[in-house]
Amino acid sequence: MNIRRAKVEDLAGMQASNLQNLPENYSMRFWIYHLMSWPQLSYVAEDHKGRIVGYVLSRIEEPDEDNPEKDIHGHVNSISVLRQYRRLGIAKKLMLLSQEAMESVYGAAYVSLHVRRSNKAAIGLYKDTLGFEVAKVEKKYYGDGEDALSMRLYFDPEESHAQQ
Repeated sequence: MNIRRAKVEDLAGMQASNLQNLPENYSMRFWIYHLMSWPQLSYVAEDHKGRIVGYVLSRIEEPDEDNPEKDIHGHVNSISVLRQYRRLGIAKKLMLLSQEAMESVYGAAYVSLHVRRSNKAAIGLYKDTLGFEVAKVEKKYYGDGEDALSMRLYFDPEESHAQQ
């Protein structure tokens, strides 16, 4: 298994993995925008034949004129690992690489993500393995009406307590 930074040539494989595994799908423009805007944050896992079997697609959110006090932070838009490659630690490795780049390259204070309330396996990965905490529940966040857990992981553990 090879895990490396995503390249433009990987986008079709990343999108195919997304289409196979997740109900939320994105246009190719969305994929290109993220990879071109934040090239250090997205990673792929490929099998011994070079096929994409997993990916993480992330971005950086910065303060803006509406919210100048907001911390710079990373956000995981999407992560997916093909079913036959799950439970091998691939998702954890993808997440850790992306998180490391968020903090070291962009100075992000934390990483956020949304997860379906029913996705117990993903919630277990985020909470139990990676240390994320639920920041809030966003009602009817997904197109089908399912709630999302908005989760965060502060890179400085002291920040987590300061925000509560």
